[in-house]
Amino acid sequence: MTDLAAGKRLRSNVSDTEIIVVRAPATPLELSCGGQPMTADPVSAGTAPTNIGDNDTALGKRYVDTDTGLEVLCTKPGPGVLTADGRVLTIKAPSALPASD
Repeated sequence: MTDLAAGKRLRSNVSDTEIIVVRAPATPLELSCGGQPMTADPVSAGTAPTNIGDNDTALGKRYVDTDTGLEVLCTKPGPGVLTADGRVLTIKAPSALPASD
């Protein structure tokens, strides 16, 4: 389990994926990418992602876990699916801008 705080940078151990926590959950949770826990430490090479899908991380997208309120921003894309305690994070829909007159 990882204590997450807004602004914390995390890296995947199995791909190039890097994220920043935008909204932290109230309780610690296990944040993973490609089936392996994410870490604030430099990446250690050698492990292959086990959880790769069509929804690999995308640069500039925000990912959310609606169960905990977790929101992260992808700052470096890569293969692997983001999960929080085993639940797949979904891409947050962009907010509509107000119409200008």
